[in-house]
Amino acid sequence: MSNKTISSALISVFSKDGLAPIVKKLNDLNVTIYSTGGTEKFIKDLGIEVIPVEDVTSYPSILGGRVKTLHPKVFGGILNRQNHDGDIAELAEFEIPQIDLVIVDLYPFEKTVASGASNQDIIEKIDIGGISLIRAAAKNYADVTCVSSVEDYAEFLELLETKNGETLEEDRKRFAAKAFNVSSHYDSAIFNYFNKNHDIASLKISETNGKVLRYGENPHQKGFFFGDFDAMFTKLHGKELSYNNLLDVDAAVNLILEFKGEDPTFAILKHNNACGFAQRATVHQAYADALAGDPVSAFGGILICNTEIDKATAEEIHKLFCEVVIAPSFSDEALEILKGKKNRILLVLNDVELPKTTVRTCLNGVLVQERDNKTDRLDDLKTVTTSTPSQSELEDLIFASKLCKHTKSNTIVLAKNKQLCASGTGQTSRVDALNQAIHKAKSFNFDLKGAVMASDAFFPFPDCVEIADEAGITAVIQPGGSIKDELSINYCDENNVAMVFTGTRHFKH
Repeated sequence: MSNKTISSALISVFSKDGLAPIVKKLNDLNVTIYSTGGTEKFIKDLGIEVIPVEDVTSYPSILGGRVKTLHPKVFGGILNRQNHDGDIAELAEFEIPQIDLVIVDLYPFEKTVASGASNQDIIEKIDIGGISLIRAAAKNYADVTCVSSVEDYAEFLELLETKNGETLEEDRKRFAAKAFNVSSHYDSAIFNYFNKNHDIASLKISETNGKVLRYGENPHQKGFFFGDFDAMFTKLHGKELSYNNLLDVDAAVNLILEFKGEDPTFAILKHNNACGFAQRATVHQAYADALAGDPVSAFGGILICNTEIDKATAEEIHKLFCEVVIAPSFSDEALEILKGKKNRILLVLNDVELPKTTVRTCLNGVLVQERDNKTDRLDDLKTVTTSTPSQSELEDLIFASKLCKHTKSNTIVLAKNKQLCASGTGQTSRVDALNQAIHKAKSFNFDLKGAVMASDAFFPFPDCVEIADEAGITAVIQPGGSIKDELSINYCDENNVAMVFTGTRHFKH
């Protein structure tokens, strides 16, 4: 490994947080420091000698600060190969100072976008000089150390203090890897901003907040989560979330958002599907009726609701072993009760916009699609039978349709009085899904007379409506679109079953 002793440094940063101890240590090590603008002033205010970059380049900062370091005397000092006779000769010929260390961070582009700033303000936060310095220093890690983020200051300061300004090639290469992580993420964010209203078929995903999970779906698989969990939730209590917890939490959040702003709605999920679901006048009753949907599957489930959890509801929840409870808020009394189980995870769901696309691996690549943002509403429905759904049936049909959209295909959802009676999930046949739902509903003593049925896709044959009718179902919601739709419609007309088409399929694979 090649050892290098830092004798000169270029420092030009947007954020000065944590910089002072590094500058002071470099000064103690007699390192020559070059700097620009605000960073130069910061260093001077520390009482430390600093050489302005414009003294090296003979050019001032121009174009409103857009051009400060973009000059051969700067980049030559960074990119020269210190064991190359030609490079050494050119440094001498053109009076280019050697630079062994570059400390640079980038303009906060993502934060500026997130703040809702104007397009012009966002454009001005596209860093040019900084990104170029980072790439140059990281490329030449054989001779140069590149510190590209405030998050790396502590590690670099420790290196300075323990090795007195000397670096190993493995140190420099590690910092180079961090630098290219910074630069690639930055460019991805810029591309995605420019492409948000266009359809350039290019996938740029960059997440730097990676979290190592205990394991993946099973203990023999490694698992990671990349994303800003803290922006999505405020965690109040409990153990670390697992890979499977996160999948269930994702399913729970997507489902409950369909009922945002509506009457108290409670869901219990297992393996990404709702096993209990109800909407009531109070959250306490919503939970009780959701649990009644399948008290067996609820064991070890994920609980979520669209309103604050109160003391009475918390007392009932506390009787159940559950992994995660999610709500917009918890009353103080409810929180105290639910914290009674040390491993129970309590999450406050923040108001955060979800990604507009979904991504999953497929073969040796990935599949990307727009999120299914279509929610069936009353004015989408087309009654195709002579029987017309009653007002209560219409409300149940929409309720069931929203739930069906978030249940694994092939699926059938049976609901009554805004309560999930049962669903058939992930079946290879729609008939199997319906039979599964009916069997499950009856096993928990649900009376299906007057219930409604939702299907995520059309019925190619009338068998499903026939089975549903025999079970007591009186209204059906489905997309329609089969060449044999008339067979199902005719059966419903002959048996006084109301059926509406939505025109929208909601497969979930």
